[in-house]
Amino acid sequence: MAEFTMELNDDQKQVRDWIHGFAADVIRPAAAEWDEREETPWPVIQEAAKVGIYSLDFYAQQFFDPTGLGIPMAMEELFWGDAGIALSIVGTGLAAIGVVANGTEEQIGTWIPQMYGTPDDVKVAAFCSSEPDAGSDVGSMRTRAVYDQAKDEWVLNGTKTWATNGGIANVHIVVAVVDPDLGTRGHASFIVPPNTPGLSQGQKFKKHGIRASHTAEVVLEDVRVPGSCLLGGKEKLDERLARARERAGAGGGERVKNAAMATFEASRPAVGAMAVGTARAAYEVALDYAKTRTQFGRPIIDNQGVAFQLADMRTQIDAARLLVWRASWMAVAGKPFTSAEGSMSKLFASEMSKQVTAQAVQILGGNGYTREYPVERMHRDSAIYTIFEGTSEIQRLVIARTISQLPIR
Repeated sequence: MAEFTMELNDDQKQVRDWIHGFAADVIRPAAAEWDEREETPWPVIQEAAKVGIYSLDFYAQQFFDPTGLGIPMAMEELFWGDAGIALSIVGTGLAAIGVVANGTEEQIGTWIPQMYGTPDDVKVAAFCSSEPDAGSDVGSMRTRAVYDQAKDEWVLNGTKTWATNGGIANVHIVVAVVDPDLGTRGHASFIVPPNTPGLSQGQKFKKHGIRASHTAEVVLEDVRVPGSCLLGGKEKLDERLARARERAGAGGGERVKNAAMATFEASRPAVGAMAVGTARAAYEVALDYAKTRTQFGRPIIDNQGVAFQLADMRTQIDAARLLVWRASWMAVAGKPFTSAEGSMSKLFASEMSKQVTAQAVQILGGNGYTREYPVERMHRDSAIYTIFEGTSEIQRLVIARTISQLPIR
């Protein structure tokens, strides 16, 4: 187990600088165009694949970094470039995490490579959990998966929403209800292979921010997948459901981890790192602007009202990064989140990003409110961090329940 350190080693610095160079040279110049187009930036994803950033090997190397800092470091630099394009590049990772968190070794080896494709033929994947009536309240999920024993197939029906890459993905990971009597304990995750009949894209959302990232509904109508596409396998599912039924019959007892929640728990510090990257980008623009913008015969940074804002912005960014790094290190070191440190990192970083990008717009004044300067886009993009993969309110609920050991509602 690696000791916690705030100093990146030489290899990590080299990777960080490499990703930063790609973000500066490829992502940033394309950011405004793809934000306006509101389309998936396939050419940029392909460029990322060609240099090795969009690949299973790259994410595996960062994921297995013994310090835990590989993923948050990569996320911060990519999202420093642009949040919408970066989410198009890393969105497949959420589906991959879903397979790693719940799948067998065979499923991991078979399906994750198909999520990425090749540099000459890039693919994306989608993780489908939220529904029109089941966002934060995963217990209200209605998408059903019914086992057809005669054919060893699962039949999926329902509608998913807010799915990154939904409908355009090569592989979809779908969370569905297999036993409605067990609530969230009766959920399971399924792999929907490419070109499976019955899966279609529903509404594509026109969003406030991260507009270069494709977000849409996924409609499932009698979608049949082989039994081998149940993540973890049926034997493991049957054992888990039997334990859940036994506990339910005994009046409760130990909580059983939900398939979707296992994915979100693993990804929350990474979302915090995304928020840090966007905030840092806006802060740097505001700092440069304050040094060069002259009013009343002097740069505006000479005024305490501006300088103190920048001081607060930098302090909040660094504090958020430290929370993200702590949670990431704890996860890889196998230390339990006894105070919901993962949720803490996501909560603080996402709220910080909204505040810092708003301050950046304020420092640029009227210019900051126009699309001639990137802080306007960064401010729009930052709003998503307090919403997806668990709203700020849900993070506070998780933290409160963890530190109090009470069923706070």
